[in-house]
Amino acid sequence: MNKKRTVAMIAGLLALVFLLTFTACQKLSTNKLRANYHFSKANQFFKDGKYRRAIAEYENTLKYNPSMVDAYRFLGESYKSLFKTQDQSRENLEIANKALAALTKAFEFEPTNKEIIYSLGDMYDKMRNFEEAEKYYLKILELEPTNMNNFYVVAEFYKRYAGEKEELKRKVEGMYLRRIELDPEEPQGYAYIANYYDQITPIPDFDKAVEFQKRRLQLDPDNAEIYYTIGVNRFFKAYRLQNILSLEEREKLGKESEAALLKAIELNPSYPDSYAYINMVHRNIFAHVYPDRASRHIAEADRWMEKFNEVRKRAMEKARLEKELKRVE
Repeated sequence: MNKKRTVAMIAGLLALVFLLTFTACQKLSTNKLRANYHFSKANQFFKDGKYRRAIAEYENTLKYNPSMVDAYRFLGESYKSLFKTQDQSRENLEIANKALAALTKAFEFEPTNKEIIYSLGDMYDKMRNFEEAEKYYLKILELEPTNMNNFYVVAEFYKRYAGEKEELKRKVEGMYLRRIELDPEEPQGYAYIANYYDQITPIPDFDKAVEFQKRRLQLDPDNAEIYYTIGVNRFFKAYRLQNILSLEEREKLGKESEAALLKAIELNPSYPDSYAYINMVHRNIFAHVYPDRASRHIAEADRWMEKFNEVRKRAMEKARLEKELKRVE
């Protein structure tokens, strides 16, 4: 084969390769444009809450670009939005499986994407599949072990099952305590765990809640809201456990409640609820603990209720004026 013929053949092959490559690139470019077009439409349907139409468009997106992670993710989110908890129908279970399939595919592409991991955990949670949901929620902690908000996410997850599994109460506490360990000088961490103890059903752990509120108070001693919260806690322990506690215990709790609420008023006299709770301390605690002085405590309760109405009226008027000023601006 002479040199000229060889060069011609090579040139022909190069031209063919270029043509094929150009055609493939052109096709890829066209597919990408089509995928973006359907993805944009799908996102608008998703924002409008038209999830079935969004699903169709996300699926069209993936026909043209089967590696678009966000299309899988929001396809899963669309199915998840259609899922109804506690509905055991075949259609609803199919929706759940399609949501999981799409989100799992997104996770395969991006195994460190926190939003995708959370969404998978949330989907299993909605299905009441505790083991699978826990696996994904704990992955969030593994990815961001110093992000304090993640501990709250996992704690809230455990709380939803704590009524069914007693041992999960310890896991809830553990999440809040680990958050405090990360930043023991941040008062908010103590507020979260105190709020958890205050909301335990059927009977809150009143004393543990107050213990953490007092630790919070050491870091933020001029915070009226903390004193108010302690006052409310002491009132509810005395009131809700009145058939269990002795008169002396209820008297002590009533005095602790009143002292904390008075301090809250001293620090923030414009907050109405502090006055309302002092009214209840006199009316519902002291009037029963001191039956011979009941009328006096009822009169004192009425006085605090009048103050509550005055302060609330001023607060409402202030809010009205602020709203009008914003409208003028």
